[in-house]
Amino acid sequence: MLLTLGVLLWAGIHLFPAVAPNARAAVIERIGLWPYKGLFALGIVAALLVIIFGWRAMPPTSLWVPPMGMRHATLLLVPIAVVLFISARAPTDIKQLIAHPQLAGVKLWALAHLLANGEWRSLILFGGMLAWAVLEVIFIKRRDGARQKLARVGWPKTVLSAVIGLAVAVALIYVHPWIAGRAAIALG
Repeated sequence: MLLTLGVLLWAGIHLFPAVAPNARAAVIERIGLWPYKGLFALGIVAALLVIIFGWRAMPPTSLWVPPMGMRHATLLLVPIAVVLFISARAPTDIKQLIAHPQLAGVKLWALAHLLANGEWRSLILFGGMLAWAVLEVIFIKRRDGARQKLARVGWPKTVLSAVIGLAVAVALIYVHPWIAGRAAIALG
């Protein structure tokens, strides 16, 4: 229950600007931009904490047994997802191909984890995050209309962004036991 609440809180806070831009503007006019950003950030931190505590409190009840090799697919897809996620805030030509690389990264990350995990809590967390990211893109497109392609920045910046993303992915694999309660890569 707590995990579901955390995912819904995460999705609701993130969807608010795209779903209700007039309400967002009214809140900003009333309290100011920086207080709004502070409340938004506090809400995200609260959602993350609820997700983490909800994940840890929920027993890993199995729904299905993932097919052989899915953990390998996950280990291939997650670094790509992290590169996409990082490229959203970095100067990179990836944005020429993908309108919302951060959300594409979240979708790929969630899908990769759904491939390797057959537990209820995984379905709630990763399925919920996948659904949120899909909805977020739909509502952003509805709000903003057709996207404008950004100017090219060149392959050196794109490669640098990818290398940083891969380094972050390696770090995430290393800290995965502390985040998720189990290693991303079974050694030994």
